[in-house]
Amino acid sequence: MDFGLYPQSRKIQMNKILFGFFLLVPALAFAQSSSDNEIFLDQTGDTLTLTIDQIGYGNKLCGTLSAGICDSDWTITGSTLTINIDMIGNSNQIFGPTILDSSSLDITLTGDSNVWDWNVGYVGSADSSDLLVDFTGDSNQVDLDWGYVASAERLDFDFTVLGSSNVFDIDLEADDITWNVSVTGDSNNMVSNIKDGAYNSLTLDFTGDSGDIDINQWSGTCPTGVSSCFSVIDATINSDNATITINQKDSSD
Repeated sequence: MDFGLYPQSRKIQMNKILFGFFLLVPALAFAQSSSDNEIFLDQTGDTLTLTIDQIGYGNKLCGTLSAGICDSDWTITGSTLTINIDMIGNSNQIFGPTILDSSSLDITLTGDSNVWDWNVGYVGSADSSDLLVDFTGDSNQVDLDWGYVASAERLDFDFTVLGSSNVFDIDLEADDITWNVSVTGDSNNMVSNIKDGAYNSLTLDFTGDSGDIDINQWSGTCPTGVSSCFSVIDATINSDNATITINQKDSSD
């Protein structure tokens, strides 16, 4: 018997195992990075009707991101746009810069651990817009910046939330804002900053325990020929163990 063959045979078997392992690792890495649905969109033009439905886990409507993949696009620019977005599932994400005038947006997210992070009108404008948003689920996050340095004229915003442990950071900067908010669920955290408006109105209906609410509202400069401008907060809160902070002032104070 040639005992020298045994180490050789063993070496060949180990090489096969290692080779198979190196083939498997890139395959797994590729599967993890490409298993989620992604939409890249760069659009310029008026009178657009855009409908997007994404159903599943970990989907992304992009405008940047990086380690979580995607990495850019979703740049929407135009006037008189009609946009309808429905995302159903968990850990879905919406990102991207948007410039629009005289437009209507309807956004619905259903599921847990979803993220909506938008800046609208940071460059350009976001005039005369109608925004309808519905969130259903837990542990969702919203970071919305609407208008920038008086780049938005009017915003009619209806925001409905059903779920717990959600975090919302919403900054609105426009001449004339009507914002209606309904939140139902426990341990929700909402920060609202409303700026620069001659007329700002926030109607809040908040139901759920351990709520944490911060509202900051600044009146802006009155339009030419108008001697009085104002802001209004109408809040109905049904919550045990709630923490509520409201700051309301004229821009000159």
